[in-house]
Amino acid sequence: MNDNDVVIVATSMTPFGRHDDTTVKQLSHQAVDEVLATSGLRPEQIGVGVFSNATWGALEGQLMVGGQIALREIGISGVPIFNVENACAGGASALHLAISQVLAGSADIGLAVGVEKMNVGDKSRSFAVFDGAYDVEDPDGLQRALEELGGSAPDTGEGRRSVFMDIYAATARAHMKEFGTTARQIAAVASKNHAHAVDNDRAFFRAPISVDDVLRARALADPLTVPMCSPITDGAAAALVTSRRVARQLGLRDDVTVLASIVASGRPRRAADIDQHVTTRAADRAYRAAGLGPGDVDVAEVHDATAFGEIMALERTRLCRPGRGGPDAEAGRTSLGGELPVNPSGGLESKGHPLSATGLAQVHELVGQLRGECGSRQVDGARTALAENGGGFHRGEEAVAAVTILGRSA
Repeated sequence: MNDNDVVIVATSMTPFGRHDDTTVKQLSHQAVDEVLATSGLRPEQIGVGVFSNATWGALEGQLMVGGQIALREIGISGVPIFNVENACAGGASALHLAISQVLAGSADIGLAVGVEKMNVGDKSRSFAVFDGAYDVEDPDGLQRALEELGGSAPDTGEGRRSVFMDIYAATARAHMKEFGTTARQIAAVASKNHAHAVDNDRAFFRAPISVDDVLRARALADPLTVPMCSPITDGAAAALVTSRRVARQLGLRDDVTVLASIVASGRPRRAADIDQHVTTRAADRAYRAAGLGPGDVDVAEVHDATAFGEIMALERTRLCRPGRGGPDAEAGRTSLGGELPVNPSGGLESKGHPLSATGLAQVHELVGQLRGECGSRQVDGARTALAENGGGFHRGEEAVAAVTILGRSA
C-alpha cells in the first residue's frame, strides 16, 4: 500500500426509476447528502467537484453551469466545479477527473456526481436525446455503419425506441453470424440480470423473468426484445475520493483502492482488428496500470444497455474469449455463484440507465461488493472488481470507453 494511492471513501446512489416529481437538483442533493453522511465529511471539506449530466440542457434548457447550480445549494461552493458531458460514460469520466485532481495534488478530496432526469412527460423527447450521440453531420454514415455491422433487417419491432437499440441490434446480428451466438443466449443474460436485481432495493425492475418469457416479450429491434433493453430512467450517484494519506489523517475508510481508471476514445482501425477496439484498448491499459490480468477479476459491472451489450463488453474487456459471452451466460458462469459474477446489481437492464449516473452506480455496487455489504447479492471473497462503461457511437464502435479497476486493500 502507498500513501499516495487514491482510495474511494464513500459512494451513494439514489433509487433508479421514474422520479416524476423530483428535479435534477433534488436528485443531485440526495446523492451528495448520502455520500457525505456515509463518509462523515462536510461540504466545505470538498476540494473539487465534477458534475456529469447529458440531458438537462436538451430536456429542460439548463446549459453550461449545471454543476455550479446543482451543488451550490448543498454547500459545495467556492471550489473548482467542472461540468462533464460524455454520453453514457459521463459518470465514469467524472470519477476519472476527480481521481486525476487528487493524484495531481490539486485537491485533497474530490467529489464525482452523475445525474439524469430523463422522464419529462414526453418519451419522444427523451428518445430524441440519443440522436445527438453520433456524428450528426454525417447521418448517412450511421446507416452505413449499421449495415456494415449487421446488414439490413426487417423492422419487426414495435413501439418507440432510441437509435442505440438499432445499433446494438445490428452489432448483435453481426456477432450471431460470426460466432453462432443465439437469441436464447442473449435472453439468458437478460434473465440473469433481472434475477440479480430482485434483492437490490435501488433497482428499477425487481421482478425475475425466465429466458422463455424474455424471448416471448415484445420485439424491439431484431433480435432484441424489451426485457433485453435498459429503460428510460431517472437517478443520481456519487463518489468521494482522496489519497490514502489524507484518508488516514481524517479517519476515513481507505479499504478500496483505485488500481486503474482509464478513459479512451476511438481511433482509425480495421473493423476486423478487435484488439484495437476502443473498449479493448481501455481494458488493456487498465490491466497494465493495475498490474493484473482478466483472470484476477472477481466481480464485474459492465455496460449492458442491452443484454447483448454485456456479451460484447465481456469479450472486449477479455473477461470472456471472443464468441464465449453468450455460452458463458447460458452456462451460468456469469451468474451469482458462478466463476465470474457479472452485473450483480441487475445491470442497466434491470437497475436502470440514467446515463450520467450509470458509471458511478457501477462503482457504488462494486465498492459494496469489495466491502462485503451486498447481502444476498454478495460475491464471496471479492477482492478485485472491474467496471466497464461506454457511450456514444462513432465509426462502428463506442465514441468513449471507460474501464475502472478497484481492489480491496484491507
